[in-house]
Amino acid sequence: MPVPRFLFADQLGPHFDDGGPIVLVEAVGVLGRRPYHRAKAHLILSALRHRARELGDRVEFLRAEHYRDVLSGRPLEVIDPTSWGARALVAELGASVLPSRGFVTSEADFAEWAAGRPASRLVLEQFYRSVRARTGVLMRGPDPEGGRFNFDHDNRRPPPRGAVGLGLPDPWTPVEDDIDAEVRRDLDRLQADGRITLIGRDGPRRFAATRAEALAALDDFIETRLNDFGPFEDASLRGDDAMAHSRLSVPLNLGLLHPQEVIDAVVAAHASGSAPLQSVEAVVRQLMGWRDWVWHLYWHLGPDYVGGSNFLGAHEPLPRSFRELDGSGVRAACVSHVLNAVADTGWAHHIQRLMILGNQALQRGYHPGELNDWFIAAFVDGTPWVMPANVVGMSQHADGGIVATKPYASGGAYISSMSDFCGGCPFNPKKRLGEDACPFTAGYWAFLDRVEPRIRGNHRMSQPLAGLRRLADRDAVVAQERSRTVW
Repeated sequence: MPVPRFLFADQLGPHFDDGGPIVLVEAVGVLGRRPYHRAKAHLILSALRHRARELGDRVEFLRAEHYRDVLSGRPLEVIDPTSWGARALVAELGASVLPSRGFVTSEADFAEWAAGRPASRLVLEQFYRSVRARTGVLMRGPDPEGGRFNFDHDNRRPPPRGAVGLGLPDPWTPVEDDIDAEVRRDLDRLQADGRITLIGRDGPRRFAATRAEALAALDDFIETRLNDFGPFEDASLRGDDAMAHSRLSVPLNLGLLHPQEVIDAVVAAHASGSAPLQSVEAVVRQLMGWRDWVWHLYWHLGPDYVGGSNFLGAHEPLPRSFRELDGSGVRAACVSHVLNAVADTGWAHHIQRLMILGNQALQRGYHPGELNDWFIAAFVDGTPWVMPANVVGMSQHADGGIVATKPYASGGAYISSMSDFCGGCPFNPKKRLGEDACPFTAGYWAFLDRVEPRIRGNHRMSQPLAGLRRLADRDAVVAQERSRTVW
């Protein structure tokens, strides 16, 4: 008799199922570890229950407080899971472990590429090019399609002037069913009983929870948004939170889609003449490059990476507006809007995460480990393996330059040029002193002042630091930002 395969909640697609008996576990205790966004909790439970229904007689669907309560002492096989904690659980259970799945490259592939490289030389672009060359994706023999591996320079267009949105159809959303209604009732009960704490607002499920829904979301992205994704991937508009982004990170991180099938689909769209190379390459780079790279770095950098990374000495606790997902008391229009959007949906696109929420956290010195945990819990696509390199490394520069060669800090001018948030905001992105001084513009200089001793040797920061030294009102700006209590 075959050994049952225990699948975690991020292993729900067909590439994790080889046809034998399956065990799925709904462990409420996982949701009780920290405050979770309600949309995230809903999505996880809905996806598990939908998969159990699909599997029918092949599945043993168990409900418990903890995985150990129902899995200890029984023979199981697992596909190597996606976090240090889950791998420790699997070892404790004594399960038979199969190699991890759900990525373009294997851990052995990365180990071979990384061999002999110090942590500071694990450069994304070099990894990405090596994978492109090895797989032949968007390649013509030894040369990249279009003569370049990377079209990022062409994909930084600001939003159309005066536009409230990109004029695209609303992104695909699922139709809820009886399982979603049951999940909603159960979450209400669990929260009322004090067993879980939920943040964010309830609302209709917006993201795929089944394989069929994930494929529909992929088709919709290619048909309606792929063409505009590349040029406008860094732009934001308050009337269009989705812009041209795919939002496929959610079904990808649930294991409902394989990244290679997304890559194949967008490359096929380009081959047919229906999608421009710069947009297709941008998607390929995000999946074959960034997503795989971040996955491998999670294991390569070790379980102490988050707790041991605070290069810039950031120790401020997260403010209430973050912890409670409440932008109503935040005066800065960009931060207020994005926090409220996350409260509504559990999602924001990458520039809103990096250059608004992450930028604020970096400038204000929020503790990187606390911020990392918040991103995991507050975002529907947040997972323990995704966020460390994204948040601790790239966004907060807390690892001192392993993931990103410089801190991703910017003043209000960048936000003004790439969004419409500054129109109507009480703060002026051109001002760094006074009641209407933009907290990003002033905060940028105060941040540089605070971290100057730690980043003085970074050649990419030599020009900004030279500007800081020439700043006639440096002391006044720093004093103002130290005393700022309201954004």
